[in-house]
Amino acid sequence: MPELPEVETVVRGLRSSLPGRTVVDVRFGKTDFVDNPAEIAERLPGRRISDVTRMGKFICIGTEDGGARAAELSRSYLIVHLGMTGRLTVIPAGESVARHTHGFFALDDGRELRYTDPRRFGRMLLAQEAGLADLKGHLGQEPLEIGAEEFCRFFESRRARVKSLLLNQGVLRGIGNIYADESLFRARVHPARIAASLKKPQLLALHAAVRKVLAEAIRFRGSSISDYVDADGNRGEFHHRHRVYQRDGKPCVRCKATIRCIVVAGRSSHFCPRCQPAPRQRTGKKRKRIHR
Repeated sequence: MPELPEVETVVRGLRSSLPGRTVVDVRFGKTDFVDNPAEIAERLPGRRISDVTRMGKFICIGTEDGGARAAELSRSYLIVHLGMTGRLTVIPAGESVARHTHGFFALDDGRELRYTDPRRFGRMLLAQEAGLADLKGHLGQEPLEIGAEEFCRFFESRRARVKSLLLNQGVLRGIGNIYADESLFRARVHPARIAASLKKPQLLALHAAVRKVLAEAIRFRGSSISDYVDADGNRGEFHHRHRVYQRDGKPCVRCKATIRCIVVAGRSSHFCPRCQPAPRQRTGKKRKRIHR
C-alpha cells in the first residue's frame, strides 16, 4: 500500500504539472470507490486546479472557480486515497488506456489525469473546506513535523504495542507497515514492545529514526514493491534499501542474524532478533512468601 513517501512523491509530481490547469471533463468507469461520482462529474469541469497537497496518505487537489469571482467563492478539493494499488498519472489524452483505469480528468492542455486501480481499494471524493477540515480532524500528527518531546510524551503514556501505535492513523498520519518496520529496526526497538515500557533514549531514537527513514524514502521516490509508480509512471528506488521489510530469512545488514517475521497488531512485522531484543515475558508465577 502506498505510504507517506510514495504519496508525497506522487504529490510532488502532480504539483509540478497540475496547478493552473482547468478541468474540462470528467469520466468514470467503475465507481464503487467514488463517493458521489455524479457530483464530481458535474461540479469539477470548469474549475481551475490551484494546488496539490498531501494529508497523511490522502492526496488533496485544490480547485477554484475559473471565473473572475474565484477569490469570492469557496474552494473545493478532489481528495484521493490510493488504497493498495491506486495510481494517479498525467499523460497525453491520446495515449492508450491501461487496464483498470477508472477515472479520467481531461485538462485544458490536452492531457488527462487518470486514476488506475486494479483492486479498487482506494477512495475518491469531492469536499469543501469544512469537509477537508473534518477529515484532518480524524488524523493524527504529521510524522515529519512532530517534535521529539511531543512524540515522547504521547508514546510514553500508552500501553499499546509500539508497532500498533505507529500504524494508527489517528496517532501519526501516513506511516504504514513498510516504514514502521524500517524505523523500529533503525531505533533497535522490537515491534511488540509496549510503548510505555520504552525509556526516553529509546523513544528519542525512534522519533529520529521515523523522520530519517521517511525523508530518505522520499529522496529515493518511494518503494515499488507492488503496483506503485509516481505521477509520471516511474517506479521508486527505496525498496532496494530496505533493511528488514520482507527480508525474513535473510541476514541482518547490521549483525548477520536471521531476520524474522511475526504478527503484531494483525500485521506482518519484520525485525532482527539480535538488534531488536524481544520484550521479557511474564511467567505469571509469584514468589512464595516465607513466614517466620
